[in-house]
Amino acid sequence: MTIDNPTSTPILLSLSTRPEPFPPHVRERLELDAKEIITRYPHPRSALLPLLHLVQAEEGYVTGTGIDFCADHLNLTGAEVTAVATFYSMYRRTPTGDYHVGVCTNTLCAILGGDAIYEALQQHLDVGHGETTPDGAITLEHIECNAACDYAPVMMVNWEFFDNQTPESAVAIADALRSGHQVRPTRGAPLCTFRETARILAGFPDERPGALEGAPGAPTLAGLDIAGAEEDSAGGSR
Repeated sequence: MTIDNPTSTPILLSLSTRPEPFPPHVRERLELDAKEIITRYPHPRSALLPLLHLVQAEEGYVTGTGIDFCADHLNLTGAEVTAVATFYSMYRRTPTGDYHVGVCTNTLCAILGGDAIYEALQQHLDVGHGETTPDGAITLEHIECNAACDYAPVMMVNWEFFDNQTPESAVAIADALRSGHQVRPTRGAPLCTFRETARILAGFPDERPGALEGAPGAPTLAGLDIAGAEEDSAGGSR
């Protein structure tokens, strides 16, 4: 039995259309990469994280098209893929510039100048959190702890470390990136673009010079050195 209520407000559903698939030539290329990734894992669904990086490398963020691509190749639902893509902050939900600049504003970095660095970049670039400069060069975000407190305050560009920053040095880095200059982080290889970084995170070779080089610095080893000295002292007193 249906009861009509003329005074009730109608409920309007706004249903989105299914995303358009990748063009055939793009899909063919991505399928070859996806097959290589999936074969690394005993269970196909275990390849979801690198596969999300793969589609992000194609479009600069994870789109509905990318979600459908991952779901189709891993025998998952779009909802399952979306749940993962929206859980991890490294998967972008909106278009991202060539350089993703993340300023740590967690406790230690904030106290040592992270908040001031972020505010200086906001004013200099005239963008807010998650926004991209009009030239498409930089997307700015304040982000959670980068696990680099020994070098606070820390800024990351495409997940590469820039240690012991100041508002002035951060602005200079941003200007260099927008000018097309090659910028090298405090640690690691010269920067590549956000999409190139996403492809590396998908598990493909990082061919940048110095990508596999580096050693822990003195601030990182300070606690270990103190512990070693105390152990030596205790041993000498026995």
